[in-house]
Amino acid sequence: MAKWFNKKDKSYQEKLKQMDPQKMIDKSADEFEENKFWEKLRSYSKKMGSKLVYFSLLLFYSMNDPGVPKQAKLTIAGALGYLILPVDLIPDMIPVIGFADDLAVIVYAVYQIGTHISEETKEKAHGKIIQWFGEAPGNVDDKFMPGAE
Repeated sequence: MAKWFNKKDKSYQEKLKQMDPQKMIDKSADEFEENKFWEKLRSYSKKMGSKLVYFSLLLFYSMNDPGVPKQAKLTIAGALGYLILPVDLIPDMIPVIGFADDLAVIVYAVYQIGTHISEETKEKAHGKIIQWFGEAPGNVDDKFMPGAE
């Protein structure tokens, strides 16, 4: 464990010792529902930023695309599961950096399955971003935008 919290917060260490990962996974199983995904995106979209939301939408719509292979869908499920589960490496409630880990996982997954993202998927995600943010997401590689060759 890192030294930066050893002496400052003993209660945190005790909580970590008492934590049962399997119980947390079992307790959070209902978090893998589609409505939980939409709920999290809607409620945190401004804090997440348009790039994280856009890439999350690319993954979500790709997951529902019958043309995407199962292996890619496993990558998507892991990434979206990490996004919607309440247990994070960096808690989402921490200002500025709270979604940094989520962004890293989602961006990694998008680049892993990038060749399987259809034009239709890009258009759906882009349309939803325009609806929610009023503009296209910034700082997104052109190959993940609609109309890319």
